[in-house]
Amino acid sequence: MKTLRQRNIRDYIMVSLLVLSTVLVLTPLIIIIGYVIINGLGAISIDFFTQELGSPARAMQGRPTGLVHSILGTLVVDTIGVILAIPIGVGAGIMLSEYPEHKLNPLLRVLNDTLNGMPAILKGLLAFAIIVRPMGTFSGLAGGVALAFVMIPIIARATESALLTIPWSIREAGLAIGLPRWRVVMSTIVPAARTGLITGFLIAFARAAGEAAPLMFTSFGNNYLPTHWTGMIFGPVDTLPQRLYSLAISPYAEWHTMGWAAGIVLLVFVVALFTGAQLLTRQKAL
Repeated sequence: MKTLRQRNIRDYIMVSLLVLSTVLVLTPLIIIIGYVIINGLGAISIDFFTQELGSPARAMQGRPTGLVHSILGTLVVDTIGVILAIPIGVGAGIMLSEYPEHKLNPLLRVLNDTLNGMPAILKGLLAFAIIVRPMGTFSGLAGGVALAFVMIPIIARATESALLTIPWSIREAGLAIGLPRWRVVMSTIVPAARTGLITGFLIAFARAAGEAAPLMFTSFGNNYLPTHWTGMIFGPVDTLPQRLYSLAISPYAEWHTMGWAAGIVLLVFVVALFTGAQLLTRQKAL
């Protein structure tokens, strides 16, 4: 009886410590989110999603301003980055996981770890050297390449980890019926690790979506919408992280509030993406 009581007490203590640890972890996050919402909610309006920022004189004249160009630019640049990063990152992860005996794997692992540890601003400089200088202009394409450099090592590592959780007996079963190795990987192993892969994609995207430093050397920024949709890809384009930074250091109080509002939009965008991906994977699992 005494032993049972001691176990219950220990269990209660451990549960209480876990609850306390969770509260301690979530409290700073809740404070930050609340602070962003309180400071930026006043700038959220129809104009915020439909108007350009323009020049400071535009706001001083009482004309409506917004960040529609930043929101659209973020979607374009992030989409380009995802399109470039996922095939390369998944391919590297498959190479590391499914072909461990390959001679290129030690070099690939070193390169992946180096790229993962490299500061984001250096990745922006790399994109500047290989995209901006040859093209002779800043562009959304260059920004997408810079964000792809951020996402690739994360996706590669997540893919490797997800594939290694699949039992080797499944691979052996596929090879036993005569399927080539690449077909076993693509038709059996990758679909089985779908949830882990999607989680890795989301982590990589969330990391890249908040990066502003590499975009300063690549997409550069723009206070106006391009006159044609191709200007979003092959011309200077604005993004929410970069615009949030520029608004935060501006001398205008109205722009400070818009910067907080940009943080709200970026936060909602990432949360909505995570929620949608979780719902999608749950439905497929069912």
